[in-house]
This record gives sequence, C-alpha cells and structure tokens, in this order.
Amino acid sequence: MEQILFRRTATSWYSVAMEMPLRDDSYWMGKALALAGRAAALGEVPIGAVLVKDGKIIGRGFNRREGQNDPSAHAEMIAIRQAAKRLTAWRLTGTTLYVTLEPCPMCMGAIILARIERLVFGSFDPKAGAAGSLYNLADDPRFNHRVEVESGVKGQECSAILSDFFRELRRQKKENRSTARSN
Repeated sequence: MEQILFRRTATSWYSVAMEMPLRDDSYWMGKALALAGRAAALGEVPIGAVLVKDGKIIGRGFNRREGQNDPSAHAEMIAIRQAAKRLTAWRLTGTTLYVTLEPCPMCMGAIILARIERLVFGSFDPKAGAAGSLYNLADDPRFNHRVEVESGVKGQECSAILSDFFRELRRQKKENRSTARSN
C-alpha cells in the first residue's frame, strides 16, 4: 500500500511516495484477539471483534454478557452498535467485521441487517455457528443481502484462547468443589 506524503522545502512543496505496512486480515484479526484477551481478563468468554471501514476501526467490542447481564452483549453486537453510532447510520456498507469466533444466529442476523459486506472469523463454532458450521445465513438466498465470508484467519490462536479459557474455568470449578467438600 502506497501513501503520498507532501513535504516542504524552504521554497516549494514536493511529494514523496512512502510504502505503508499492509494491514491485511491477519493484522485486523490480531486486533480482535487483543480484545478477546480483555474479555478473558474480566472473566468473560474471550471473543473479540473489530469492524473496519477504509482501513480504520469504526467499531470494536468484546463479550460482556456476564458483566452487563445482557444476553445480546456479544462482541459483534457491541462493535456493530458502536460503528452505527459513530457513522450515524445503520447501513454499514463497505465494511469488514473481524471476529475471533464464528458468529451465532443473532449476530449473523445483525451482520446481514447492517449490510456488512465482509465477515472474517478465526475459529469455527460447531455448536452455534451461523456462517457455515451449523447454519449458513451469510449466503442464504432468502435474505436480501449476502455476506462474503473468510474463515480460519489466525484460527489456531483464536481456538487456543477459547480452549485455554474453558480449561481454566473447569480447573477452577473442580478446585471449588474439592474445597467445598473438605469444609
């Protein structure tokens, strides 16, 4: 990606082409993974999402269901709401949503309704995935909008953060049961 910068000498302006680092799917998924880490630190299921338009993040979110006592406080929903507010528009055309886990039916519905152009996710969700695993709402001809889907971006890292979180949760529950029995 090339960016033109303008520099000034004492008497005139001249342009300089500079090579900018490419911000590809892996880069943006890294941002979503960082948000997933924030969720984990709060005891939430570690899922993060960023919504990007024209190379800039316009919405970001991580799971907050437990902290907000809100079943709809998924990472995707938070990022979509933030972007709509920022753009003062519910149509989020020309955007790409990066999320660490395949969206559920609720989130996929919001993605379709918001007219998000592209979805990139890290790991599949065989229990609730609605972008190819359990359902494929992204390409359902009965809807008036289709979403381009890319899966598996940083898939191992996205799966690992979830596996580590649930492994630790099970360990803590087992420890709590053992402590309760010994009292």
